[in-house]
Amino acid sequence: MRLLVTGGAGFIGSNFIRYLLAEHADAQVTNFDKLTYAGNLENLADLAEQPETKARYRFVRGDVADPDAVAAVFRERFDAVVNFAAETHVDRSLEDAAPFLRTNVLGTQTLLEAARRARVARFVQIGTDEVYGSAPDGVAFAEDAPLRPSSPYAASKAAADLLIESYVRTYRFPALTLRCSNNYGPYQFPEKLIPLMIANALENKPLPVYGDGLNVRDWIHVEDHCRAIHRALLKGRVGEVYNIGGVALKTNLEVVRTLLKLLGKPESLIRFVEDRPGHDRRYALDSTKLRKELGWSPCHTFEEAIERTVTWYRAHAAWLEGCRSGAYRDYYERHYGQREEFVARARAGSRREDK
Repeated sequence: MRLLVTGGAGFIGSNFIRYLLAEHADAQVTNFDKLTYAGNLENLADLAEQPETKARYRFVRGDVADPDAVAAVFRERFDAVVNFAAETHVDRSLEDAAPFLRTNVLGTQTLLEAARRARVARFVQIGTDEVYGSAPDGVAFAEDAPLRPSSPYAASKAAADLLIESYVRTYRFPALTLRCSNNYGPYQFPEKLIPLMIANALENKPLPVYGDGLNVRDWIHVEDHCRAIHRALLKGRVGEVYNIGGVALKTNLEVVRTLLKLLGKPESLIRFVEDRPGHDRRYALDSTKLRKELGWSPCHTFEEAIERTVTWYRAHAAWLEGCRSGAYRDYYERHYGQREEFVARARAGSRREDK
C-alpha cells in the first residue's frame, strides 16, 4: 500500500501515520505537510530514525493549495490519499477566515484534481462534526442531517465536503468523507481545550473556559478515530459519508474539572471568559452507519483514555513546551487575555451598579 497523507505532521495525521505503519508491514507513507503553527515534525521524528519504519516513511514539505507542489508529489504513484490538511482552530477562523478558505477549500480541490488525474484508487476526506452546527438536546446527527456551519472554519469544511461529493458525482471519483467528533490524545497542539488546560494547570495558571462552560462535545480518543479511518480506507463505500462519534458527551466544564482532579489541582484555577461568537452549544453524532457497515466501535472509555492522556502530557513536558512558542504565547494573550479582561471589567461594573 502506497499512501499519501496530507497534513500528517499535525495531531490526528501523525497519530494515523503511526497507526498505519504499525498495522501494515508493507505500507509506504509519504507525509505532505506545509508545517504551519500546528504542524510538528517532532511528532514523527522517531519514525524517520527507526530501522523498521525509516524506509517506509518520508516527509515532503508542501502546501496543498499550491498546484505545482501538489503536482510534484503526485509524480510518485499512490494507491490512496488521506487528506488531513486543514486549518482547524475555530478561534483563528474568527480572526481571519482567508487561510481557512485557501487550505480547506482550494487545497481540497487542488488535491482532488491531482488525485483524479493520477487515477488514485481511494481518496478519504477527513471532515468534522461542526459542519452540522449545534444539535438540539436529545438529538444525534446522522449523515443526512442538513449542513448548518456556524463558524468560518466549519463553513470551509462543509464546502470541502461538497467538493468531494461533486467529484464523486461528476467524475465518478472514488472518494468518501469522514466526520468525527472532538479528538483528544498525544501530540495535540496546545490551543485545543484538553492540552491547553493540562498545560496551564501544570503551571498553576488560570484555565480559561468560554461562557458558562456548559457547551457539550462528544469526545473520542484519537486511536479510535484512527481505527475508523483505517476501516473506511479499506472497506468504506465510495461516495458515502460516515460519522465517527465517541459516545462520550461531556460539557466543557466537566472535562476541565476531570483534568484538574487528575492533576491534583484546585478548581479555583478555572476562569470563565467571554464566550466566542457563534459558539455551538452541543455536538452529538449518530455513528450507526459506521458501526453496521464497517464493524467499528470505540475501544476506549473517556475515563480510561483521559487519564492516559494526562499521563502522556506530563511525561512529555519538553514536547509541550516546544509547541508553546513565542507566536503561540502572543496569540494566547491576544485572544484569551482580552476576554479575561472583558469579563473582569463587566463584573466590576456590575458590582458598582449593585452598590
